[in-house]
Amino acid sequence: MSETSVEIQPSSGGEFAREQVPSSKLKGWKSFLGMYAGEHAAGTEFMIGPLFLAAGASLKDLIFGLLIGNILAILTWRYLVAPIAVASKLTLYYQLEKIAGKHLVKVYNVVNGVLFCFLAGAMITVSASAVGVPFDVNFSVPENIFGLSSTSFSLIVVIVGIVMTIVAAAGYNTVSKFANIAAPWMIVVFAACGISALSQMEVDSWKSLLTEWDQSISVVQSINGKLEFGFWKIVIFAWLANAAMHFGMSDLSIMRFAKDTKAGWGPSIGMFLGHYMAWICASFMLAAQIKLTGDISANPGALAWSAVGWTGIICVIVAGWTTANPTIYRAGLAFQSLFSSKAKSYSGVILAGLVATAAGIFPALSGKLLDFVGFYGTILGPMGGVIFVNHYLAKKMNFKQDYAVEKGTGFNAAVLLAWVLPVTLGLYFIFAKGLFPAYAVIPCWIASSVLYVLIMKLQKS
Repeated sequence: MSETSVEIQPSSGGEFAREQVPSSKLKGWKSFLGMYAGEHAAGTEFMIGPLFLAAGASLKDLIFGLLIGNILAILTWRYLVAPIAVASKLTLYYQLEKIAGKHLVKVYNVVNGVLFCFLAGAMITVSASAVGVPFDVNFSVPENIFGLSSTSFSLIVVIVGIVMTIVAAAGYNTVSKFANIAAPWMIVVFAACGISALSQMEVDSWKSLLTEWDQSISVVQSINGKLEFGFWKIVIFAWLANAAMHFGMSDLSIMRFAKDTKAGWGPSIGMFLGHYMAWICASFMLAAQIKLTGDISANPGALAWSAVGWTGIICVIVAGWTTANPTIYRAGLAFQSLFSSKAKSYSGVILAGLVATAAGIFPALSGKLLDFVGFYGTILGPMGGVIFVNHYLAKKMNFKQDYAVEKGTGFNAAVLLAWVLPVTLGLYFIFAKGLFPAYAVIPCWIASSVLYVLIMKLQKS
């Protein structure tokens, strides 16, 4: 059966979950600036920035490592994701269904959705940490592993999670508009937090900043033990912190709304103002807190409150929101395949919001983001390799493109093997050998791509 004969079911709610985005709904590249700025100059930055300091990264390594890593991330979005997204105009999940089959893709969708829900849950925790400050409802990572031990904090998480889920369920346009409105203001507040922190540390030169930074590392390591987070580790982390979105092609679901590949430059503002400026400013807040109080806990709400007061509280709430919204939206698209074609387009989003809210009750998850983002990139990234091969190499290598559609099958074993084998090996090295999770992403992606080509060629012969 040819691709043109595939039965297309119009998506409900205008989300086009199982069809190409029509030309009338495509958006210019500027629309993606606010979306990515809101997502990446957002909640995770309040957690990840301080974690670099807590992990023992030198300030010089942080500044130059983040610069190179973020450039690599932008190039990956522009030249890997955007061309495929603009050409296909389909969600990641529907593209995979056409390649892997509806039964296999449901397995992937569940794994994908759950991992995205955990990330969104960490961002709900971030926003809840700020909501709790005026009510003296607090938590400390890693001591408070189970948020359920604090009824008040759990209640705040539930309220925040419900509100975020409602916004995400309203669809892509609402998520995008919210991000565009919030992003410029948040970026200014991040800068203000960094400046305020430098003032609290009484920094008046580059030399004094290095001294304060090194003293903060000494305090952290005297409590947590000696840790090292070197230059190349920072580069790889910055490049692959969003590996599931670019190498894993999850952002096909976002960039399918793009008129042209210029949208691939959209993440630039998020990377340099979020994963560069905001990470560094957030790390300064922890350094200031350590100098003033000796407290090494990376509580986003408390850090922002100390730096800029009520403005910081509002910023943390909104920042967690603008990260969780598109993440819940992505997870909802993944879960949507579990529902019948007659189900409302927001059914998957509601389910994703419930799972994310439950995850948000556990604060320790947000304190493990340096490892978690590499872990979920290792699991989800390799499927992007399969999509890459299907798009660029299938016809050139003389095997069927969109195999499941062409063969009328619901299960493409070649995709399962190409995904599971590298991921299993990667997870073995992560958990058994202590490999930093982000290091496994690209080897697994390459291995999956090569395996898919080899298996498909052998299968054909």
